[in-house]
Amino acid sequence: MFYKCSKCKEVWQYPISKCPNCFLELEKMESKEIKVVGVSKNIIPTIMHPNVPFYSLVLKDQNGNRWAYKTIKEYKVGDKFKLKRSKEKDAVAIWRVKYDILSAIQKVMSLIKKIEIKKNTKIAILPTITKPKHPYLSYNTSPQFLAGTLHYLIQRGANPKNIKVVNQSFNNIPIKTSIKKSQILKVCQKAQVVPLDLSKTKFIEKEVGEMKFQISEELFNNDLIINLPILNLDPKIKIKGATNNIVKFLKKDNFLALKYLNNYEDVIINLEKVFPEYLNLAEAISIQKENKHVVRLGLVLAGLNSFNIDRVFAKITSTSKLPEYLKSINLENIPITGRKIKEVQYNVKEL
Repeated sequence: MFYKCSKCKEVWQYPISKCPNCFLELEKMESKEIKVVGVSKNIIPTIMHPNVPFYSLVLKDQNGNRWAYKTIKEYKVGDKFKLKRSKEKDAVAIWRVKYDILSAIQKVMSLIKKIEIKKNTKIAILPTITKPKHPYLSYNTSPQFLAGTLHYLIQRGANPKNIKVVNQSFNNIPIKTSIKKSQILKVCQKAQVVPLDLSKTKFIEKEVGEMKFQISEELFNNDLIINLPILNLDPKIKIKGATNNIVKFLKKDNFLALKYLNNYEDVIINLEKVFPEYLNLAEAISIQKENKHVVRLGLVLAGLNSFNIDRVFAKITSTSKLPEYLKSINLENIPITGRKIKEVQYNVKEL
C-alpha cells in the first residue's frame, strides 16, 4: 500500500495523517499489477533470517512504486507477482505488519475464504481481555488492532450500530475495569460500537457426550463472529491463542466446573463441536514469551480454524512442547497463504 498527496503528488510507503507539504489527507494507492524487477539470492543464515536460501525481490506496481519483498520461492526478473485467495476452510493466511495494521488486516482477509459483510450484518467481536493492564504489556488485544478491525468492517459496509465488542471476566476483576485500562473501551466509544458484558446475557445449553456447555446466546444471534485473540506463549498451556480465547462465550461457572471435572484439552476439543463457524483474526505483532517478556513478531494471522491458527503460530515461534490437540495436527495438511512459515519463522527464545 502506498499513500499519495493529490496536490504535490508526493508518495509515501508508510501512512501519515497528512501531507507535510500541503497539509491534505493522503490517497491510498493499491498495488494491483506487480512485477519482479530485481532478484537477489541469499545463502548465509542470520538470527533474524535462519532459513536459507531465500530471495530478496524488488517489486514494481502499475504506478511505478517499488519495494522489497522476502520469499523462499524463486522468481526471475520480469515474472508477475500475485498472491491468490485460498477457498479452503482450513487455510491460514499470514502477513507481516510493516507500518499500517489496517493494511495487514486487509491483506490477510483478502487471502482467506471470502466473508460476506453487508450493512445489516450483525457482528460480534471477541478480543482477548484477561487483565487490567496497559497495551504495551501485550496481555490483551491492542487498541490499535481492534481499531484496525473495526475500520476494516465499516470500510466493507458494516453498520457500527450492528457491531458489538463482547467479553466477560473469568476472575475477580470486573470486565469494565479491564476494558478501560486496556483502552478497549476508548476504541469502542470512538467507533460508536457497543461493548457488551457476556455474563449479563442469556445462556443456552449444548451437550457433547457427558459435557454440558452453557453458551451465550450472542454466539448464535449474530451473523458473523470474529475471534480477535492476541497470540502469546504460556509456561503452563504453552500456546495461549485463538482456541483458548473462544471459551469466553461460556458461562463462567460452567467453564470453571468443566475445567475442574475434565481434562482441559478435552473441554477445548468438545467445545468446538457445538460452536458455529467463526472467523479468527489473530494479533501476533508484539507477543509475550513464556517469561512474560514482550518481543516483536510483527505478524497478523487469519483463518476459520482456530486450531490451525495456533498450530501455525507454534511453528513460527519454534515452540516444541504443545498440547495434545495441537500435536495431532500435521502442518503439511494446513493450506498456508500469504507469507510462508519459513519466511517469518523465529526462535523466540533467542529474541
